[in-house]
Amino acid sequence: MFIQPPALKKGDSVYILSTARKITREEIAPAISAFESWGLNVVVGNTIGKAEHQYAGSDKERLDDFQIALDNPAIKAIICARGGYGTVRMMEDINYNAFKKNPKWLAGFSDVTFLQTHITNNIGLQVIHSIMPVQFPKSTPEAIESLRKELFGGGNEFIVVPHALNRTGKATGPLTGGNLSIIYSITGTHSGMDTKGKILFLEDIDEYLYHIDRMMMNLKRSGKLSELAGLIVGSFTEMKDNAIPFGKNAYEIIAEHVAEFNYPICFGFPAGHISDNRALVFGKDYSLEVKGDAVKVY
Repeated sequence: MFIQPPALKKGDSVYILSTARKITREEIAPAISAFESWGLNVVVGNTIGKAEHQYAGSDKERLDDFQIALDNPAIKAIICARGGYGTVRMMEDINYNAFKKNPKWLAGFSDVTFLQTHITNNIGLQVIHSIMPVQFPKSTPEAIESLRKELFGGGNEFIVVPHALNRTGKATGPLTGGNLSIIYSITGTHSGMDTKGKILFLEDIDEYLYHIDRMMMNLKRSGKLSELAGLIVGSFTEMKDNAIPFGKNAYEIIAEHVAEFNYPICFGFPAGHISDNRALVFGKDYSLEVKGDAVKVY
């Protein structure tokens, strides 16, 4: 059973920071306006506007900013401004003691999968996989609204267009997952995820197809795919191939590696590195219904 942080209410404070790549205040201005229109007080973290090479400040500066957000009981949600790379470099020194006593929402995706997987699997708290402030100008109204609903405790229900590779059936269980490359990179570490009895969500961007195959082989050989309740596959965008084609697209690769297992699978769920990145809650119990004419996630 995963603990759900308290729902936000008007007047609550949210903290925007970056645990990974650098970003300016101008780039998050549309998100600030949206949060304020929801009645929230926005606190801009110290990492916004900072830069050390590609990062939003040094590893210590990013750690310190994240620790401030975790420890301050007045902050009711932490919103990661963007992904990129760098979150893993600060993870080992995070102190979660205050966070455990005063749970709050953590929202983001992509590189934030490092934190989300660690928090759900080691601390037992729910987190939100969703758009981040850098994406607000190019995100659909539905994606933005789905984040608002989760933050304020409303929840979401999704109807997904059927895909030819889907496998029918019904599953219930806690949702886990995130970015495939990051899940692959933390397998075997103390931040790795337990997938038994869970619905697994996967997405990725900018990877070679042979690497998708290698990562899926890792998940299969490490037992992460055999005891799932169900599988939800989001967007796999900007995939790359070699001069000699791999021969399968990302969805076909994934379908091949789970073919021997017997659980429902939904391909084409609207989440990941796309404009219509709908919010999902890791650690929350979901139902997945995959039928020939419709898919429902709720």
